[in-house]
Amino acid sequence: MFKEKKNYRKLSKQENRIQVIKFTLFSISAGIIEAASFALLTELTPWDYRPRYLIALTLSVLWNFTLNREFTFKSANNVPVAMAKVAAFYCVFTPLSTWWGDELTGIGWNDYIVLGITMAANLTTEFLYDRFFVYRGTMNTNKRAERDGEKIEEE
Repeated sequence: MFKEKKNYRKLSKQENRIQVIKFTLFSISAGIIEAASFALLTELTPWDYRPRYLIALTLSVLWNFTLNREFTFKSANNVPVAMAKVAAFYCVFTPLSTWWGDELTGIGWNDYIVLGITMAANLTTEFLYDRFFVYRGTMNTNKRAERDGEKIEEE
């Protein structure tokens, strides 16, 4: 159905470290978007935790997917396929995180502490899912990776 460009070259330890750092930095930027939109919705609407969280999460996921696909994993795989795989992750993560967010805020936990814990869980689990499922075999296959590879060969 959809053909994906495959790259089975094993990443070096340095490349793996850089990948983790990039993912973390982009996730921090997505976290800022999530926290800021959550805070705005908290201050400007009478909504419960759930709709504020879901809107903020959606904004951060779109941002994070776009940046990490291009710059962290440098993947040329089929965008709809990659997006569907990420959507599958969020079909599990979103109901679980919404449930525990509702439960914890319902027993008196601070909304922002719950959001912070949820964001940390999201960062860790999504990196592993992206690295070993979404982009497995297609990392370093986009034009950016090709240019980077040419620079290394020239040196």
